[in-house]
Amino acid sequence: MLYESLLLFGILAALLVLPHFLLGALAHRLVTPIIVQAHAFIVLLVYCLWFWSNGRQTLAMKTWRIRLLTRDGQPVRPAQALLRYLLCWPSIILGGIGILWALVDRERLFLHDRLAGTQLVLYGELAKRLPTSG
Repeated sequence: MLYESLLLFGILAALLVLPHFLLGALAHRLVTPIIVQAHAFIVLLVYCLWFWSNGRQTLAMKTWRIRLLTRDGQPVRPAQALLRYLLCWPSIILGGIGILWALVDRERLFLHDRLAGTQLVLYGELAKRLPTSG
């Protein structure tokens, strides 16, 4: 999660901070905070929907050999990726309760994954070396 956050920081710097900085510097205009927040929400939405849908992975997911799949092992559809994205926000904002949920969930799913019908799955050599629970 930390690695993904570092990557997202770079994306937000390029697609959020730079345009607003240029707008302020060249047009001498500042946008309201709600516009900046909405812009950030949309940038992250596009990023997550693109990489979570149809079997694609973020760079962090590729590095850690993680795939986001439906509960029946299929690639996530865009509508399901959107639901997961929208459910991630309260899951994190409310003190990380949706992340901590995995500690008590019988399948170790985050709350937003449980509600969206998705799961994070390890693949490759790392998955072979880890003991399976069951």
